[in-house]
Amino acid sequence: MDKIKEIIVVEGRDDTKKLALAVDCDTIETRGSAINRDILNQIELAHQTRGVIVFTDPDGPGEAIRKIISEAVPGVKHAFLTKDEARRKSETKESIGIEHASVDAIRRALSQVVEEKVQAEPTVSKQFLIKHDLIGSPQSRALRGALGEELRIGYTNGKQLEKRLNMFGITENEVSEALSKMKEERDDDKL
Repeated sequence: MDKIKEIIVVEGRDDTKKLALAVDCDTIETRGSAINRDILNQIELAHQTRGVIVFTDPDGPGEAIRKIISEAVPGVKHAFLTKDEARRKSETKESIGIEHASVDAIRRALSQVVEEKVQAEPTVSKQFLIKHDLIGSPQSRALRGALGEELRIGYTNGKQLEKRLNMFGITENEVSEALSKMKEERDDDKL
């Protein structure tokens, strides 16, 4: 079992238990979206001493926690699961969370961690996103969702996409390559 050097920030105990099945790691639990100053201080200390990977659920509250942490502790790393990877498979009630993901999906997410670039120069422009139908067109939402999965940066709305791509230092060339790969895969599926 791989040992993760950084401390992984998760939402709760069930996430910590599931991670323990996938990797050898230490966690900080935010106890849901009611993240407080004490937890943020722990995350700051962890970031300074060992590094931090934010690994929250791919839903609204998880994204809110991710944003709070990024603003309070710039430069943390992020791991993402897709909603499909985090969806409870066996229950009738829809539920999304890290605790429902497979061990393989967790390991894959942790092997594709992205790091925030603190005070980085913009790498992607709004005009580029418009030109490539990632904002302002009828298919933008679906395209952003697929791009988020391809780049392992999670789902974003149009405004968040520009910020997240720039925050992680993902270039227009990298986005273009990902969009081309996605188009090729769609074309192959049609054959």
